[in-house]
Amino acid sequence: MATPSFTSFRGALTRRRPGLADVVVFVAVVVVLYVIVRLGRGMTVSFAPTDVTSIDTSPSRLPYYAARSLLRMFVALGISTIFTFVYGYVAARSRRAEKVLVPILDVLQSVPVLGFLSITVTAFIALAPGSLLGLEMAAVFAIFTSQAWNMTFSFYQSVSTLPRELDELSRNFRFTRWMRFWKVEVPHAAIGLTWNAMMSFGGGWFFLSAAEAISVLNSTYALPGIGSYAAAAIDAGDLREVWLAILTMVIVVLGVNFLFWRPLIAFSERYKLELSEATDAPRSHFLDLLRSTRWPRLVGSMRRKVADPLGRAMAVFGTDTRPLHTDPVRRRVGDAVFGVVVAAAVVWGLVSLVGYTVDRDGLGVYVTATWLGFVTLLRVIVLVVVATLVWVPIGVKIGMSRRWSRLAQPVVQILASFPANFLFPFATLAFIHFGVSLDLGGILLMSLGAQWYILFNVIAGAQAIPSDLREAMDDLGVRGWQRWRRLILPAVFSSYVTGGITASGGAWNASIVAEIVTYGGTTLTATGLGAYIAEASKAGDFAKILAGVAVMSLYVVGINRLVWRRLYRLAENRFSLS
Repeated sequence: MATPSFTSFRGALTRRRPGLADVVVFVAVVVVLYVIVRLGRGMTVSFAPTDVTSIDTSPSRLPYYAARSLLRMFVALGISTIFTFVYGYVAARSRRAEKVLVPILDVLQSVPVLGFLSITVTAFIALAPGSLLGLEMAAVFAIFTSQAWNMTFSFYQSVSTLPRELDELSRNFRFTRWMRFWKVEVPHAAIGLTWNAMMSFGGGWFFLSAAEAISVLNSTYALPGIGSYAAAAIDAGDLREVWLAILTMVIVVLGVNFLFWRPLIAFSERYKLELSEATDAPRSHFLDLLRSTRWPRLVGSMRRKVADPLGRAMAVFGTDTRPLHTDPVRRRVGDAVFGVVVAAAVVWGLVSLVGYTVDRDGLGVYVTATWLGFVTLLRVIVLVVVATLVWVPIGVKIGMSRRWSRLAQPVVQILASFPANFLFPFATLAFIHFGVSLDLGGILLMSLGAQWYILFNVIAGAQAIPSDLREAMDDLGVRGWQRWRRLILPAVFSSYVTGGITASGGAWNASIVAEIVTYGGTTLTATGLGAYIAEASKAGDFAKILAGVAVMSLYVVGINRLVWRRLYRLAENRFSLS
């Protein structure tokens, strides 16, 4: 007898008992809301900054810890999405704002999670005195800082490279700015943004231990969560509990992939820019089940009741009739005034920062940080080059094949979402056993958290290639290197640049946890800026923290200006699908 599959179960729900699928979805929604309410209660319990917090490493607590961590991740993802739409849109649509917002984004991307925590955790605790809510907000903010920048770069790049025909369509129909945003720009960015959001979600898992087990200013704060559970198990040197945390993470990642990311990827396929329907579009059994119920129609009706009045209200922002050219004299004068104001603000900030750090530790702190930053830079370059050579062909293969996408996407999601620092104890033991220095092994540890940005962006770029172009290449018999040179590389280039710039920034951020690893009583330390900032953060030395973060930001911004921004312009001018 054949074993019943999920497909047959879905068919039973949708064909034999049409109302049963609606009931199942309704019950699932109620259960999710109930769980959120119950978990939310645990975020407002009493807490004092002087308390010494500890984590119960009993395996029975893992389901609860996983649920608490998952809630933090989705709250941070929601905030990151709002930030992405606002910040990315303004940066892409305002020429002057772009000159300020994009460099700021470069700086924010380069600031490590520990840097944000060192500066903000005390302020968040003060916002909710006597309650754990302040520490929860600090953890969510830390996860947000590991998610938002990649998503924002992706949306900014998509809006900046909007095909000319879509731009003309919006202007000819005199869309309001709100209509252009939701009906043109967001749909055009949907595929790339979905894949980057999935990658950013994985980046949040990578820094979960740092966000939930916070050690700053000689104080330790621990929140219930799978990240803090793993950190406690690693400190205790208990490999059994580390393996249990790893198993729990795999289950959570698979569940989130099946119930959330896979349906979202399949749904975003409807926004692919092509004339003919793709024959290898990604599918989701869970999304098919939802579509078979009455819930999409109900949600659509409610959305229209909210969206239509909101759209009419947003009409006050005017229509999309911005002139393509402005008066050059007025533009030059405005640019000059704008540049002077921005330059003055930057100079004031740099003088204040350098003055504070020099007064505390002297000018030598910058000399040390600059040298250590150069060492870390070499690791970042090796990582990006190797990741490009390895993952671009693999990403293209996955993105252009329905079969490979269906098989590889869950595996890739697990690899990208899995917190690599959970594996650091095993890496530490392996490095000690084989006599590998962390100066070299640190590149491998950094790659576990950064290389996936390139893979995910290339997959998204390959998946967004219109079927019309692929079929035209097939009809013309274009194969091999010619196909790569004429179609694939130009089509995925802008997505690769987005992946490269975020992988580079992610590698710098990952150096904080990859250049100094601890398991039980054994600690390995590499020479580099990441280890320098981590040690300064643990000791509560604000001057060294600020100097290290400033130098890291300088390196990241310099590389982005000299390399990645030029590649962005090349993508906009030569490789846009317009």
